[in-house]
Amino acid sequence: MKISAIIPAYNEAERIGAVIQPLLDSALIDEIIVVDDGSTDNTAEKAEEFAVKVISLPDNKGKAVAMDEGVKATQNDTLLFLDADLVGLTTAHIDNLIRKYHEENVDMVIGIFSAGRLTSLSGQRVISKALWQRARSNVNELDFGIEIALTKLAFKEKWTKSTIKLPGVTHVVKEEKHGFQQGLGARVKMYGDIIKSLFTKV
Repeated sequence: MKISAIIPAYNEAERIGAVIQPLLDSALIDEIIVVDDGSTDNTAEKAEEFAVKVISLPDNKGKAVAMDEGVKATQNDTLLFLDADLVGLTTAHIDNLIRKYHEENVDMVIGIFSAGRLTSLSGQRVISKALWQRARSNVNELDFGIEIALTKLAFKEKWTKSTIKLPGVTHVVKEEKHGFQQGLGARVKMYGDIIKSLFTKV
């Protein structure tokens, strides 16, 4: 089974390498695509230092659109989505996600932090390209709400799914990335996207 890993990234120059390297070290990953979502830092340049495909969007379109652009560029039918700001990610985490998807033969596997972020909000997922296409109709309207949109569609269509804990993995909160005021604004927008996704039909 060939796996394409897709990393949507916005202003993650300081962190993107720590997500890419474990993917490169995995024998289960066939293709790695970083989608630079109109970053104002050198995220794309940092990603290009690695043996990965980098797609640069001219403007910030939002996470869902960046994910979809990555899917369009993939060669394989099985997709692994990873956030670009993960801390503590290892090749073992990646391999365990993929093996669980393969061995349990489910429609979707969701990786969750041991600290307990809501499963529906996790950006760490393995899913088929065909099922992504089922959910993509809303990607131009949703940003961070895309994870909930996927979860809602999975529930509606009775997808089989499984979760796996990612011990030691976390992410940098927005206030730490951007400073308190700008980070708070980004967090408010994220929650707005999530609320919007709750009322979006799938």
